[in-house]
Amino acid sequence: MPEICRFYGIIITMNYNEHNPPHFHAIYQGYEVSIEIKTGIVKGSMPRRALKMIFEWLDLHKEELLDDWELAINRKSLVKIDPLS
Repeated sequence: MPEICRFYGIIITMNYNEHNPPHFHAIYQGYEVSIEIKTGIVKGSMPRRALKMIFEWLDLHKEELLDDWELAINRKSLVKIDPLS
């Protein structure tokens, strides 16, 4: 899975040739979730504090994530997204 961002030990990835709806994956200390970009629906488990940071980052970068989604489904190189600071 190509890494598109990393912050506070959280790794954000997006797969090529994925299924809809548009989503990304987040990994943190052995936990993993899949989060739908438009709805914020979470599949998997993650500590609350980490999930809160992921949602804060998602709110800041929703358009960039959707742009990367389009690149991914067209099997093009993904663009790195700025981390949460």
